[in-house]
Amino acid sequence: QVQLVESGGGLVQAGGSLRLSCAASGRTFSRYTTAWFRQAPGKEREFVVGVSWSGGTYYVDSVKGRFTISQDNAKTTVYLQMNNLKPEDTAPYYCAASVRVSNIPLRRGLYDYWGQGTQVTVSS
Repeated sequence: QVQLVESGGGLVQAGGSLRLSCAASGRTFSRYTTAWFRQAPGKEREFVVGVSWSGGTYYVDSVKGRFTISQDNAKTTVYLQMNNLKPEDTAPYYCAASVRVSNIPLRRGLYDYWGQGTQVTVSS
């Protein structure tokens, strides 16, 4: 069983930066695909960025060039560096991990473990 704990959310002005962290307890991410999702009010939870256990990454177009996903060397924590934040990035952000696939699925149903979420609010 893997427990995921996110941290690092907060309130920031447009153009600012935040770094989110997702810590795994009980296991490492060494054989997991890990991703960040977000869910704006009134919308479906959407995929933002993911990293496979082999190190491949995938970003949705809206965050390319602004967000960067990374892992620590021990692969116990996944980070999301968010730069040049925009008001439309406002949402709770959720960390997710999948043990079933080796690629980076965009569908939330293919992820086995979820964190509780951390709120990101970007003011204009």
